Amino acid sequence: MTAPATPTDPAQADRTDTLRVLICDEMNPGNLEHDGFQIDYQGNMDRAETLRRLPEYDALITRSRTKVDRELIDAAGPRLKVIGRGGVGVDNIDLDYASLRGLLVLNAPESNNVSAAELAVMHLMAAARGLTRSDRKTRAGEWDRKYLGQELKDRTLGIVGLGRIGSIVADRAQGLRMNVVAFDPYVPESKFERLGVKRAATLDDLLSQVDAITVHTPLTDETRGMIGAEQLARLKKGAIAVNAARGGIIDEQALVDALHSGHLFAAGVDVFVDEPPAADHIFLHAPNLGITAHLGANTFEAQERVGAEIVARVLAALHGDVSKGAVNAPALDAKTMEALGGYLTLGDKLGRILSQLLPGAHDVEVTFRGEFPADPAPVVTSVLVGYLSGSTDETPNMINARALARERGVNIAIREQADSPDYQTEVIVKVTGGQTGEKERTRTVGGTVFGRNPRLTRLRDFRVELEPEGNILIASNQDKPGAVAKLSTLLGTWGVNIAGMALGRAEKGGQALFTLTLDDALTPDQLGQVRELDVIDSAYMVRA
Repeated sequence: MTAPATPTDPAQADRTDTLRVLICDEMNPGNLEHDGFQIDYQGNMDRAETLRRLPEYDALITRSRTKVDRELIDAAGPRLKVIGRGGVGVDNIDLDYASLRGLLVLNAPESNNVSAAELAVMHLMAAARGLTRSDRKTRAGEWDRKYLGQELKDRTLGIVGLGRIGSIVADRAQGLRMNVVAFDPYVPESKFERLGVKRAATLDDLLSQVDAITVHTPLTDETRGMIGAEQLARLKKGAIAVNAARGGIIDEQALVDALHSGHLFAAGVDVFVDEPPAADHIFLHAPNLGITAHLGANTFEAQERVGAEIVARVLAALHGDVSKGAVNAPALDAKTMEALGGYLTLGDKLGRILSQLLPGAHDVEVTFRGEFPADPAPVVTSVLVGYLSGSTDETPNMINARALARERGVNIAIREQADSPDYQTEVIVKVTGGQTGEKERTRTVGGTVFGRNPRLTRLRDFRVELEPEGNILIASNQDKPGAVAKLSTLLGTWGVNIAGMALGRAEKGGQALFTLTLDDALTPDQLGQVRELDVIDSAYMVRA
C-alpha cells in the first residue's frame, strides 16, 4: 500500500483537499481539531447514512457496532484509504476484502493494557482473600468470619507471557512485595533484567516454584490449553490461578476440577472459551472462583485512551506513518507479488521454523545470495512476520513486523552476495540468542524457490532439500548405518507415518542430519524417547 504523501510546497498544500475522517460509532475521540484534517464525529450513525456519506472520506473509524463488510467497503469508493477500529478486536471488519482493496486497517490494542493488567491483579488479590466467597455468603445471610485468606507479600507470582500486559502485572506485583518469575521464550533476556523479573527456562520450571500463576499470552495453537490438568497439578497445593487474557489458555474443566479437589486455593477468570457463557457453564458453580464478564478493557480511562489513540494512528497513517496499530497488510502491487511471491512465502516459513528452534533471539541476519527477480527487501519483513508469529500481543504483518521486532530488542542485519554456489538464488537466515549465563546459541536455515514453490536447502551447516510443509522432525546423528531404521521403527510403534525424508551430512563418517516429514506431530514425551535413542544426538520438532 502506498500511503498518501504530505505536500511540501505551500502553494500545492493550499490546493490539496483536506483529509477527511468519519467517526461513526460512539467513543471519546479527544481533540478533533488537527491541521489539515476534517474529523466528523457522529456516534451511532445508522448504516444507510454511513453508506451514503462514506465516499466523501479518506478514513473511517468505528468500534464494534458498525459492520465494515464488502457492501460498506464497496460503497466507500476509491477515496477511502484507512479503516480504524477503536480497541483490540477487528471481528466486525472484513480484513481479507479490505486488504484486497488495498485498505489499511488499524486498531489500538495498547489502550487497555493498564486496565487489563489491573483486572488480573484484582482477581489475584480477590482470590487470595476469598472476596467472591465471602460476598456470596454474606448476601445469603451467613456471617462467616472463620475463613482464612492468604497474604501476597513474599509469595511468588508466576507470569506466563511477559508482553505489554504481563510486564505491567509484574510491576504491580512487585509493588505488593511479591517475588516475580516469568516464562516467555520469545522475550530477550534484557527485558527480564530491566523489569527485575526472574526468568523460568521452561513452563514446568515456573510451575514448580510459584504460589500463584497468571497468563498473559495470545491465544494460538501453541497456547490453547497450555495450562491443563497436568500443569495445574505441578503447582503447589493451595496455589492461585488467574486468567484474564484469553479463554482456553487455562483449560476450563481442569481448572474447575483443581478447585473442587482443593488443590487450588482459589482462582479468578475474566474470559471464557465461549462468550457469553451458557447458563449451565461449569464456572458458574465452581467453588472459590471469581468471575467477571470480560471486563479487561472496561474502564473510563481505557475508553478515553482508545478513542484518542485510534484517531492519532489514523491521522498518522494518512500522512504515511503506518508503523503503529496495523492489523492487516494490504496486498503488494501485482508486479512485486509476481516476482517475489514465492520468496515471501519462503521467508515466512524460515522465520516460523527458527522461532521454534531458537525463540527469543536478539539478532536476525538475512543473507541474499544470487540475483533476485526484484528487490528482495520485503522478504526480510516476511522473515520477521514468521519469526514473531504467535509470540506478541499484536499480530505481525508486512506493515508492523519491523516495529514489533525493534520493540522486542531484535537487531536486523541484511547481507547480499552476488553469487550462490549451489542455487540460482538462496535466502539464508541466522538468529542468535541465549539466556544470561548461557553460551550464545545460533540457528541457521536457508531456502530457495523452484518456480513459485519454496524449498529448504540448509539446516545449520547441512545441505538438505525438502518442502517446508507440515510437521518436520529434525534429527542429527553420527554418519553410521541404522539411525533412520531405528527411528522409523519407533515411529511405527506409535502409528506415526513418515510422509517424506531428506538427508544431509558435513563429511563422510562425521555428523549427519536428517529430516522426516510426519503426518502427525510428536508429543513432548515421544520426542523425549527419540532423543534417548543411542543413535540420535539431537532431535527437534517444528511445524512449517
